[in-house]
Amino acid sequence: MKKIALGFACATALLCSAVQAKEVRLASDFTYPPFNYKNSEGTPVGFDIEIADALCKQASLECTWVAQSWDSLIPSLLARKSDVIMASMRITEERKRKVLFTNKYYQTPAVFVASKNASFEIDKSGLDGKTIGVQQGTIHDRYVTDKFGKVANIKRYTGQDEVYLDLQNGRLDATFGNSDQLSLAFLDKKEGAGFEFKGKAVTDKAYIGEGTALALRLQDKKLAKQFNQAIEEIRANGTYDKIAAKYFTFDIYGSDL
Repeated sequence: MKKIALGFACATALLCSAVQAKEVRLASDFTYPPFNYKNSEGTPVGFDIEIADALCKQASLECTWVAQSWDSLIPSLLARKSDVIMASMRITEERKRKVLFTNKYYQTPAVFVASKNASFEIDKSGLDGKTIGVQQGTIHDRYVTDKFGKVANIKRYTGQDEVYLDLQNGRLDATFGNSDQLSLAFLDKKEGAGFEFKGKAVTDKAYIGEGTALALRLQDKKLAKQFNQAIEEIRANGTYDKIAAKYFTFDIYGSDL
């Protein structure tokens, strides 16, 4: 009887897969091209989205997307309104006290961008009285607040696209963010033709972290392990490189050192 029951329960591979599949809600703010944003039809697109799709497929997880503002991503995760944050979130010591990060899926330094005609230096003296635009609640927000908050005006935005608009219109003197995102979403476009990187790239792990990863609730170690294995597998089988080549002409994954 047991053999018959087992044979009936797993009569087809499709049925067994459906039983074993786990639905996972992925959260993002969709304001960060080319990593995560929505196209003209309102569909989530970008590097993060394609990597997430590949990871879910590799790990046999049924994933759906949940839209949330950046500063509500961690609170909503902890309140179980989502299961995983997939929004180009950097690993930092402060965040590790609240969430469980997977291994990184990419890593880049952070930089300042300002007008090519700007003559100020990126230091306390040069930024004295200047207005710096950053996305609210990010590591970039924390860095400029800690380093220049006493001398500069820090203007915070809900999305990075708003920062670019104000920078173009002269309402900001500078912005600070991920080098790759600033380059691909702004400097490489006609809107960013009059702007350039300023100062040295910031790599301080206390702020910039150890890479960009998926974030889960601290207790969800099993799910994190599934994503870690999937990251390793799509790196090994070429899927990661195939996706990355659509967006970048450089190594977005970064060094493992």
